[in-house]
Amino acid sequence: MIILVVNAGSSSLKYQLIEMDNESVLAKGNCDRIGIDGNISHTTFDGRTLKENCPFCNHTDAFQKLVATLTTGDYAVIKSMDEISAVGHRVVQGAEIFSKTTIATDDVIQQIADLRELAPVHNYPHALAMWACAKVIPENVPQVAVFDTAFHQTMPPKA
Repeated sequence: MIILVVNAGSSSLKYQLIEMDNESVLAKGNCDRIGIDGNISHTTFDGRTLKENCPFCNHTDAFQKLVATLTTGDYAVIKSMDEISAVGHRVVQGAEIFSKTTIATDDVIQQIADLRELAPVHNYPHALAMWACAKVIPENVPQVAVFDTAFHQTMPPKA
């Protein structure tokens, strides 16, 4: 089972592609300076490294470059996105709405965006990244939101 893990920021999209059977990282990287001038850094499990300047107008552009890099050319580690079983998104703020890992439906993504006032630098970019991801991954691949705040809600009061 292969999982794509994503951590989106206001101008970045960090990722790791993980083979869960042996918990190995197939590739990892960062699409940086989204909305500015843009660049990607990408490293494969066997040490191949790509560093390239490329414009990212938005998170969709970054996801498209991420997909192309993972699946085609000299830095590919999978043949298609059909090999991915799920996409996990790290989300900073779930407020009291989200107390556990949640499938990222359109309604969930909108709720994450609506929480932008609680984490202005994080939540809206997370939502943008999830909407962008939905445009470039196969329809049957679930997106899952993992909330930092859900972890904190499980801590005992004394902690």
